[in-house]
Amino acid sequence: MSHYAIVVDLDRCIGCHGCEIACKNENEVELGSFWNKVVQVGPFGDYPHLHQYFLPVMCQQCDDSPCTHVCPTGASYRDENNVVLVDKEKCIGCKYCMMACPYGVRSWSPSEHVVEKCTLCKERTDRGDEPMCVKCCLAKARIFGDLDDPESEISRVVRERGATVLLPEQGTRPQVHYFN
Repeated sequence: MSHYAIVVDLDRCIGCHGCEIACKNENEVELGSFWNKVVQVGPFGDYPHLHQYFLPVMCQQCDDSPCTHVCPTGASYRDENNVVLVDKEKCIGCKYCMMACPYGVRSWSPSEHVVEKCTLCKERTDRGDEPMCVKCCLAKARIFGDLDDPESEISRVVRERGATVLLPEQGTRPQVHYFN
């Protein structure tokens, strides 16, 4: 068993959207849907001292995931590696999980009539590869690994760089971390 997660270095992300494209291609995400988004934050400040950054947002892999708590059929669940997934065979399309997610990162599949989301590229990670968004990040802004392994790069970065999470006040204990 592992505890897979991603850390994003906001200073390295250049907003190229390569992770979005890699995710869409790898997972055949429908047009208009996103499992992985890059949000431009800013610019803010006063000219000529303007600042902006890019915020990659995907499923936050919450330890206390509201989406799994509200799912009436068990379609939203956590696998043996602590990854939150959707079993499309069990999904009835009620969208409760979409409403419960404080990060707004679940997508509706109009063709399949089910909810979809980032799987951390389960097929890839199950065979020891990185998720495609990590592999294809030109700026090397993403680190993937096992948080339960104290010697892993991701654990070291979270420990040493003071990585933070999005919306900590929600109490969901997200496992996607950010630092700059």
